[in-house]
Amino acid sequence: MTALCDGFVQLGKAGGKSYDFAMSENQFNDRMRKLRNLVVMAMADGSIGEREVAFVAERCHELGLGESELNHAIRFGLGDDAALELPTDPGERDELMIDLVRMMAADGVLDESEKRLFALAAAKMEMSSEQLNQLLDKTLE
Repeated sequence: MTALCDGFVQLGKAGGKSYDFAMSENQFNDRMRKLRNLVVMAMADGSIGEREVAFVAERCHELGLGESELNHAIRFGLGDDAALELPTDPGERDELMIDLVRMMAADGVLDESEKRLFALAAAKMEMSSEQLNQLLDKTLE
């Protein structure tokens, strides 16, 4: 990552690929938060399986982040202070919950600790059962 003027960052080479676009520092931080949240959910059951790794790596790419950022997110997820970082924007909340559902399902097993973390996030963000059902329907379409 290279700092550019006016609060923008440019991602350099990662995983043999070059990322030559710029994003604002806020965009970068939002994308890193999303990636860290996925890793926290992946680690909720105490391990991260091959399909979970593949999902996190795919999402990392979709977010326009590279290998260095992925490694940072994994280190965060392995740390003692790892926790979900809950957004305040309603659209970002929905996106987070959809990502969490997809992560929970990535390995084909809905672990109790993953379900508890999901329920805690929903409660902290004051999401209703109706909102959650709509998100689940949208995710499973």
